[in-house]
Amino acid sequence: MTVMPGLTATTTSTSATAIRATVALAVAAVTAIAVFGMAAGLFGSFTAAMPLASIAAAAVGAVFWRRPIVPMEPAAAPRPLRVLSAVATVIALVQLGRLAVFMMVPAQVGYSQFPSSGRERWHSCLTAYFIAGQAADTTSDIYDRALFSLSGDPTAIRKPRMLGAFAIDDYEYPPPFLLLPRALGLVTSGFVRLRMAWFGINVGVLLTAMIVVARGLGPAARTRALLFIPLVWMGVPVLNTLQRGNVQAFVIAVSMLAMALFTRQRTAAGASLLAYASVSKLYPGMLVFYLLLKRQWRALAWTIGWSIALLLLTLADMGLGPFRAFREHLPGILSGEAFPAFRNPAAAAINLSIPGLVFKAKLFGIPGLGLPVAKAVGWAYTVVVLAAVAVVARRALRDNEAPSVWLAILILATLRSPFLPQGYGSFPAIWLLTLLAARGEATPRKLLLLVLACLALGIYIPADWGIGARVVALLNALPQAGTIAVAFAAIRRSPESRRA
Repeated sequence: MTVMPGLTATTTSTSATAIRATVALAVAAVTAIAVFGMAAGLFGSFTAAMPLASIAAAAVGAVFWRRPIVPMEPAAAPRPLRVLSAVATVIALVQLGRLAVFMMVPAQVGYSQFPSSGRERWHSCLTAYFIAGQAADTTSDIYDRALFSLSGDPTAIRKPRMLGAFAIDDYEYPPPFLLLPRALGLVTSGFVRLRMAWFGINVGVLLTAMIVVARGLGPAARTRALLFIPLVWMGVPVLNTLQRGNVQAFVIAVSMLAMALFTRQRTAAGASLLAYASVSKLYPGMLVFYLLLKRQWRALAWTIGWSIALLLLTLADMGLGPFRAFREHLPGILSGEAFPAFRNPAAAAINLSIPGLVFKAKLFGIPGLGLPVAKAVGWAYTVVVLAAVAVVARRALRDNEAPSVWLAILILATLRSPFLPQGYGSFPAIWLLTLLAARGEATPRKLLLLVLACLALGIYIPADWGIGARVVALLNALPQAGTIAVAFAAIRRSPESRRA
């Protein structure tokens, strides 16, 4: 353990104890929430979930206290950083605990992230996964709009069907993604219990990924990255993604876990995660392209093998019908025609994607813009991303750089989507920002700039607050530009690499 000039061994030891205690308590608290959600969903009983959550929290907290999974360097965490992390931890835990009430008991709408917004209360992306998963047993077309919408008119603003208190979203993912929701459906009964378990799983997977990624950094960087984690969790984007049940956080997390496992020679395990992410959401396939260019043949072969296995498992589970339907639906997904959001000015205003810029420009009266232009922009941007990945794949990366590059590649790939709404669109950029900040010293000025940047990336305006689409589009320009800038900044060669 290094002692910085001006610090005594006693002071450093006290700091180390304080950091370890804070991290152990915070991780234990999040573990309790995650396990409670999973257990409540699986057993349908809060009474059964409570002791399981308590035991898991105590066990995890003890591990992080007695033998921290992430070795820390107290000298890398000056007092301002420790104070910021402690405050952010309290805010994040209060927010997450509050949200957990709504996720366990949907009637408790006062615990929704935005209680005054009806749309935020009833909007659940998980409804699409649930309905499509059920429909796979009775129909070959799991993308049939009649399953999700009351209106079949593809040119009109969408009117969703309802699932209890929740509006049903359209399903827009490849068939293999449904393996997980369908498997969970076997051990949960009904949407409400699936929602509980899904929330718990997403909380647990996301926290695990952040800890594992931090562990792979150098001593000073890993300490700062670990203490920055609460800044990600206290923001609107992560909490909003968890409330909606959107799979974005899960896919980003398992993709990052996969890359971290590859560096630890856990190739088969990492490949299984990256394969599922890639066949579920497509954009993690950009990391597969990165593996190809890096000539990581073993990881690439395992990932391809797992992808084939998952496709065969999906075929055995659901038959060929969903794949045929997906083949017909895929051009609309890539071009944006499949997304009803493009027919709604309010949705266009919150779209953070690169093709979405076309529809934002259309909001301001620029003529001649529409799906054909957005499609062309999308494919042109795809070429840019492929080129950027090709350039960064040629470099040898230091331990502190690699996770930032992986996450930047994922972010650049998500920006290719025709529709990337506020909230889950900017969540990975905030995580990436903390990883970049962890590389340097935590001075008060840098910490202030980091907090301000996180707040800017976390701008969020509920669609039913009555704010005009043009104003919302202008406000969302900040997180959109920030997300793009942070991603490209991460793939630039760092000063340390230039000197190496």
